[in-house]
Amino acid sequence: MTVTFEQEQELVLEIKRYVTENLPLSQIDDETLQERVEEITAQRIGAQYCPIDQRVSIVEQVYSSIRGFGLLDSIIKDDTITEVMINGPDNIFIEQNGRLFKLDKRFESQRRLEDIIQRIVGLAGREVNQANPICDTRLPDGSRVNVVLPPIALCGPTLTIRKFSKTPMTIEKLIQYGSITREIADKLELLVKAKYNIFISGGTGSGKTTFLNALSNYIPKDERVITIEDSAELQITGVDNLVSLETRNANTSGAGQITIRDLIKSSLRMRPERIVVGEVRGGEALDMLQAMNTGHDGSLSTGHANSTEDMLSRLETMVLQGAEGLPLEAIRQQIASAVDIIIHLSRLRDKSRKTMEITEVVGYENGRILLNPLYVFEEDEDSTLEKVSGSLKRTGNPMINDFKLKLSGIKTAI
Repeated sequence: MTVTFEQEQELVLEIKRYVTENLPLSQIDDETLQERVEEITAQRIGAQYCPIDQRVSIVEQVYSSIRGFGLLDSIIKDDTITEVMINGPDNIFIEQNGRLFKLDKRFESQRRLEDIIQRIVGLAGREVNQANPICDTRLPDGSRVNVVLPPIALCGPTLTIRKFSKTPMTIEKLIQYGSITREIADKLELLVKAKYNIFISGGTGSGKTTFLNALSNYIPKDERVITIEDSAELQITGVDNLVSLETRNANTSGAGQITIRDLIKSSLRMRPERIVVGEVRGGEALDMLQAMNTGHDGSLSTGHANSTEDMLSRLETMVLQGAEGLPLEAIRQQIASAVDIIIHLSRLRDKSRKTMEITEVVGYENGRILLNPLYVFEEDEDSTLEKVSGSLKRTGNPMINDFKLKLSGIKTAI
């Protein structure tokens, strides 16, 4: 007879209770604890038939409920899961292979879920409580975490985890996934090396951070690069002179907050050759544009928007958050002279992520920022309602701002 799910959960609780009451946990290292849990589990199951994978699962659950993140551990270990959404102890949703569905698992209690949240937040040196119920942090592997506690979250403690890929995203993989072609990748490499200021725009889950990560690996290895993020996610490889900065929330007494604006201002005094900002979403857009305009070329960043034009109007709004009195004309001129290239990504109806447009910002005229689309995604005859088929096509427009390309000795036309 196999052990049922309910019996398994009872066994886990029973073994956990025995372990916590009878073992000196504070004096035992992880390895010894794991061995002891295995022994106790074998004794408890005894002669009863229990498949080996179920035994392993029981041991893992007991061990991780004491030293790990409990139920979350097995979910986090599964590399096919890209996002975890926990709405209170009973509702766990995951995104796997681009599809969302509910898991038939639950936390034993709200208290247990809160304990796990405190452990996650504490590992990164942050704090979350009733006085400060919202927190952005990360797991030790770099996965992005957002926590919202009651009474703000009405359905119980809410935890959202955006999983972190173990292997850094490369342009090769983007080509493999069909997001861009080899020819376009080579052109983007030239733009990054020639220090064009590039903005990556797109909706939620369209792959902006992933694309930024891939692009940032084109940065020449001998440059000084400073990355600025809410929670450090970028995996830039091969650059020795790399400084990664991360924001900090205010503590319980409301002091000690360090914002993206603070970090951008500070980074300008660190002699950066490139500034990479994970995501611009507020008043820091003004500091970012000023940095781009004051000789810090080659900056890369991302922003939420539904189209290239939308990204420009979002930038205007963000700059106004940082400096309310600025006339719109001055803001638009600032944007037009700072941003060189906008790459727009989208998550399409079949859940695939595609690069929709690569556009250059060519200037400002009669109150409008002028755009020159270089590549535009076009669907082909194989496209259906369920499956999108198509590719990025080069428009007939020649690239206008080729000054930086010539400056860095690149003769290739984009």
